[in-house]
Amino acid sequence: MVKGVRFPGRYLQGPGILDRLGVEAMAFAPHALVVLDKGVVAFLREPVETAMRGHVEAQIFEHGGECSESEIRRMVEAARAHGAGVIVGAGGGKAIDTAKAAARDCALPVIVVPTIAASDAPCSALAVVYNDDGTVAYDSFLPRNPDLVLADTAIIANSPARFLAAGIGDALATFYEAESCRQSGAHNCLGMPGLPLAFTVASSCRDAIFAFGADALAECDAKTAGPALERVVEANILLSGIGFESGGVAAAHAIHHGLCELEDVHHHLHGEKVAIGVLAGLKLHKEEAELARVRAFCESVRLPVRLRDIGIKDATEEKLQTIAARACRSGEIIHNEPIPVTPAMVVEALTALI
Repeated sequence: MVKGVRFPGRYLQGPGILDRLGVEAMAFAPHALVVLDKGVVAFLREPVETAMRGHVEAQIFEHGGECSESEIRRMVEAARAHGAGVIVGAGGGKAIDTAKAAARDCALPVIVVPTIAASDAPCSALAVVYNDDGTVAYDSFLPRNPDLVLADTAIIANSPARFLAAGIGDALATFYEAESCRQSGAHNCLGMPGLPLAFTVASSCRDAIFAFGADALAECDAKTAGPALERVVEANILLSGIGFESGGVAAAHAIHHGLCELEDVHHHLHGEKVAIGVLAGLKLHKEEAELARVRAFCESVRLPVRLRDIGIKDATEEKLQTIAARACRSGEIIHNEPIPVTPAMVVEALTALI
């Protein structure tokens, strides 16, 4: 049986690493399209221009806010018009995913500069494509991982701690979903079972966030890229990225997709919704002791533990059925679980989180 793992081309982390962007980009091409998340344009445009100056001719492009097919097309057109030889995506997960998808469509290398550690999107060969109304359309699996990831922890430490907490929520799913896939024999994002390394990385990811999560949030509150924050940024971005792609995904992210069907949750972050998915997944397996431990951990790192914490104040039967139907649709990743999962089981698990 063939097994495998996948990785980004290179991953560099540390305070001030953004200063190397121009030098690093120059190794790919003399012209770059730099896609800046609209939420970071105000403070990141000048540092990016400074880093690029004298190395690469860069066109700054402001991301529209959603990783949608229309936004990907808009970015592709801009890259072609500029004659870009490399695309740089800087900001949060949706801007980064759009840059990765556009690089695929243009057959160009891509550099990722996460300004928050709110998900494992920066290292992955995956773009979650949304409809323009904010609902999840589909997962787009890309032919390769980003060529370079630059994680500037000084920038990440200056972002709101809520983003770091959300990244912990996303990273929390890595171990539990990979373990489900290991037990069931489900395929990873390469379309094959993961090598043992994948599950070792997933375990390391879980251990790091449990050990350093609360301290990392305190450092982020203080705008300090301290040792705990460095460990959690590595776990949220690199270990979680390798772990989910190479180990596999299952119930937590399927339930996230279901939650996104509700307008109630659209103002909450990906990792916050994934944390609810992890808790619901543990309930599906009736792992009550582990559920209690993970719930307590979530509370310690400012993650939601009930549906109302992500905006579902009135968890009607109709809403729960909507979530469950989307999570359990044919071919969905929830069927990577080692037990058969039905919509009724998901409704029951979510009911325990009201």
